[in-house]
Amino acid sequence: MRLLALETSTRHFSIAVAQDDQILSMRDLVLDGVLSTSIIPSIEQILKQSRTAITTIDGFAVGLGPGSFTSLRVGMSTVKALAYATGKPVVGIPSLDAVAWGVREQLCDEICVISDARRQLLYSRIYKKTRAGLSPQGKCRLSGLEELLDHVSGETLFTGDGVALYRAEIERRYAGAAGARATDCRPLFAEEKFWFPKAEAVARLALPRFEKKKFDGIDKLVPLYLYPEDCQVQKR
Repeated sequence: MRLLALETSTRHFSIAVAQDDQILSMRDLVLDGVLSTSIIPSIEQILKQSRTAITTIDGFAVGLGPGSFTSLRVGMSTVKALAYATGKPVVGIPSLDAVAWGVREQLCDEICVISDARRQLLYSRIYKKTRAGLSPQGKCRLSGLEELLDHVSGETLFTGDGVALYRAEIERRYAGAAGARATDCRPLFAEEKFWFPKAEAVARLALPRFEKKKFDGIDKLVPLYLYPEDCQVQKR
């Protein structure tokens, strides 16, 4: 199965062509301008690099966010247009899941993805490591740092661009904690190269759903927005 995957939730735009569990071609760009002017040329280029015609793509995978409102809309509308034109199915993957996938093999008890939501808020999701892989603990959430830290425990690997903003604060909270218990958080931090969602991860996470034909309806597929004004707040 050949998939075209897009991830546009951050200014690190990522695109990949995958054949089953192999990546044929991928490209990651740090955008200085407007995504809408570069997304189609980038798709054309990566299809050419992988010697793939758009008509031979079996499906499209796209990162759902949460993240940049404008970039998510551009990525989503592009994927929908391609799906309508080719008649091929689409699968959406939460962008935080893609970030967690990138550090799935690092040693820790759990992974906590934190992404800057501005206004001193974070998008986040916690994943327990199991023999079967990563087990998400609840839905993607919008909260302040202190509220989030009430839910982490054990050796927790923090990743995502929120690390740049909140690492010092997280370290201060747990530094020299007296009488620490085994369940208390012992923070670890991923390197910057792991902070942003990649199209490769989106493709690999989407593949099992394509194989099971668990597609998303094109008309109903929307970016994952968590702010109250978007009427999609999800908190525990």
